[in-house]
Amino acid sequence: MSNTTGISRRTALAALTGAAGLAVSGPGQGQDSPQAIPSLKGRVHHSVCRWCYRDIELEDLCKNAAAMGIASVELLNPEEWPIARKHGLTCAMANGPGGISDGWNTLENHDGLVERGEKRLAEVAGAGLPNMIVFSGNRRGMPDEQGLENCVKGLLRILPLAERLKVTVCMELLNSKVDHKDYMCDHTPWGVELVKRVGSERFKLLYDIYHMQIMEGDVVRTIRESKDYIGHYHTGGVPGRNEIDETQELNYAFVLQAIVDTGFQGFVAQEFIPKLDPMTSLARAVQLCDV
Repeated sequence: MSNTTGISRRTALAALTGAAGLAVSGPGQGQDSPQAIPSLKGRVHHSVCRWCYRDIELEDLCKNAAAMGIASVELLNPEEWPIARKHGLTCAMANGPGGISDGWNTLENHDGLVERGEKRLAEVAGAGLPNMIVFSGNRRGMPDEQGLENCVKGLLRILPLAERLKVTVCMELLNSKVDHKDYMCDHTPWGVELVKRVGSERFKLLYDIYHMQIMEGDVVRTIRESKDYIGHYHTGGVPGRNEIDETQELNYAFVLQAIVDTGFQGFVAQEFIPKLDPMTSLARAVQLCDV
């Protein structure tokens, strides 16, 4: 492992054992030796978003994630998937076509999004990955009803392929108050209505807890009421999108227990930007969310 990152599997495991008192066993405790994955409860499928750790090589992030019992490193492109696979990890949410501001709510974007989306769906399915992310795009003065209609028209062009390939397309809910000004899919009711209109088991919401706490609050009630429309979750501390610990306003253990109680079988991905030692913070977040 590169020494330039300042982390190692030993660091990650020490963070886990220090935070949770977990016993780590197995042959070879050296930095480059295989180490036993700490025992997790198994009720939460853990993932982590790659972009939050840009200063860490993907190879090192995957090694540390695997040591913590994380099953996925996500928001990766096809050329990165083999690195995760090498460490026994999946990519629970693959990057899809288009960006956040220019999405499916604009008819002029549809042909390009469909062409790139169908290509990416085939790649995702070929790699055995479960989900692909998409975005509504910004409003630019467009009424919400028109945005719904436009998104439905575009998404229905790729959903037949997604259904055949058994890949779930997930549109992310983002806040338009702080981070993504003018983004359209910024409230759960709008997203739920879109899922209802699309009418496919292969189209769901990516419910980002950080973003929806900023926009709506009432996170646990919303999760319980909207469980049938959610295919994936992201975390993040509010305010600031940093550690999900006592420095922020949400009780993530309670939120995760609510998710588990709904019977959710998908992935929950850590998507906070660490202010402290990155791997120590990630390890502690996994333990906090392992309800």
